[in-house]
Amino acid sequence: MTTTDLTRPAPLPGATDPADDGAILALASVAPRVAARRTPPGLGARPDALLLDFGGVIFQTTKRPEGYGELATHLSEVLGRAGHRWSPETLEPVLRGGVKALKDWKNASSRRLAPLELDHRTIWHDFLASPLPLAAREVLAGSAGTLLARLTATLSEHTVRPGIPELLATAAELGVTVGIVSNAHSGRAHRTLLAAHGLDEAFGVQVYSDEVGLRKPHPGIIAMAARALGTTPERTWYVGDTLDRDVVAGRRAGVGAVILTRHHSDVPPYPVTDTADAVLDTPEGIADLLRASTRPAGTPDAAPGAAAEGAADAPAGRPSALLLDHGGVVVTSVPDDAARLAFGRHLSQRLAVAGYALSPEEAVEAVAGARVRHRAWKDRHEGAPAAGTPADPAAGLVEDVEEIDATTFWVELVGPALAHLGDGIEDWLRAEAYALILEYARSKSLPTLRPGVRDVLEAARAGGVPVAIVSNTVCGRAVREELEAFGIDHLVGVHVYSDELGYRKPDPVTARTALTALGADPRSAWFVGDKPHRDVLAARGAGVGTVVLVRGGSSSDATLDSADGALRPDHVIAEVGDLLALWAAASRPSPTPPRRHDG
Repeated sequence: MTTTDLTRPAPLPGATDPADDGAILALASVAPRVAARRTPPGLGARPDALLLDFGGVIFQTTKRPEGYGELATHLSEVLGRAGHRWSPETLEPVLRGGVKALKDWKNASSRRLAPLELDHRTIWHDFLASPLPLAAREVLAGSAGTLLARLTATLSEHTVRPGIPELLATAAELGVTVGIVSNAHSGRAHRTLLAAHGLDEAFGVQVYSDEVGLRKPHPGIIAMAARALGTTPERTWYVGDTLDRDVVAGRRAGVGAVILTRHHSDVPPYPVTDTADAVLDTPEGIADLLRASTRPAGTPDAAPGAAAEGAADAPAGRPSALLLDHGGVVVTSVPDDAARLAFGRHLSQRLAVAGYALSPEEAVEAVAGARVRHRAWKDRHEGAPAAGTPADPAAGLVEDVEEIDATTFWVELVGPALAHLGDGIEDWLRAEAYALILEYARSKSLPTLRPGVRDVLEAARAGGVPVAIVSNTVCGRAVREELEAFGIDHLVGVHVYSDELGYRKPDPVTARTALTALGADPRSAWFVGDKPHRDVLAARGAGVGTVVLVRGGSSSDATLDSADGALRPDHVIAEVGDLLALWAAASRPSPTPPRRHDG
């Protein structure tokens, strides 16, 4: 990594060059070759699974003209927390231009044979916020997923289309499993909408392009959903609302039948020769088509398994920025066995909807085993000292430390324990990985806000010191939820979470990304962590001037006291609130350099 590498986005699952025939072949486990089509059986043969698009099929979307102003106001507030002053009036045309550019990109992508999806950070950096300075872009990219979810909910109204409740009931009655296959820049927002309308439990799998890295008309996204439900594309029907994405994707994947429901998006941006087996004004007629179909002879009655501009200057003696670790610093946590059991029960239920039989106890055991393997994975990638051994004083900077993503966690760490459920389980885990990782993160432990944290954050706000959370995470979204639950999210200007950035501490790109977003001078910034081999190395590598470790977190007192060499902090404190005394001391002239302090 060079010094100019401010951020290095994590690769998407299966993110190879789709223009390369070899790359498409390498994705054979995810996508059949585009040229290999079979004659579809059509609407006469009852499918094992019914795959539905989201917008235009399950939901009717209506644009909200006032949404741009509302979103621009929110972005102004988000940037303001990080010390950047941008008015809503300035941001609204930037946002409108970005949405238009993104629409053009989507239209162009639907012309490709096997398009890949954009990651959330790229959408903000290169499209929605590209005219803004780097620091402002980095602030928005740091909360990319959260902001895209808000964008989806703010710019459009969503109402359930006529016939959908009847269709879901008919499918359940006939033993046809239902899944979702949708191009989305916020699968999170779609899942939230389904839950809000009480529809989420009706679907065996939800496959969203931003969560799996493929976007229609890539045939692999349909093939993934079919396999996740224990069947093949040939034995599914696909229902969409666009010719250039949905009908083409269905034909390329070789689905049994393609149905088009009319919507404002059913006029393609360019001529399309592929046609649907049926074209309906609304989804109301699909249930009748399903009832009129017959299951092929010899098949079961149910599916088979289912330093930038705009930053505020810190007052003399105060930091230019305050970077805080989350776990062990902002909060301490204890295992929550009840939550883990509840997660196991829900995972078992979710698998059952898709046609896989796994008891809650087996689900808990599978996740527990993955947790052990995850710890070993982290130790290998970070170069952490073995348990019970002192930190190596000669340890130097550790760079290019990639973070595990949700897909890798569930497919490679959990997946082997579930392999006995059948070939489709890997695709199910791949499709549901991002929703599962959120539930898993929520269930891991019970957090408690550490004493003094609120006081420090409020003092930083009053003194004009911008704050960032820089944390190794399995799910940054869960951390944001905790901050909001404790009522301190408004005091944090920048969020840098390893699962979203793609790199984890001790890689200094984590701290450097936060400093870039805050427009802060590293030499006068402070970093507060609880682990020498992660936090100190990351902070030092980013050039942070003052590094503090706090007791009572993940590291024992012995580990903190023995930290030396490159792992040695400037201060060790008992509680986060002791920072206030350190800042007060730093604001007074001293004839001698500050010494290591233990509060």
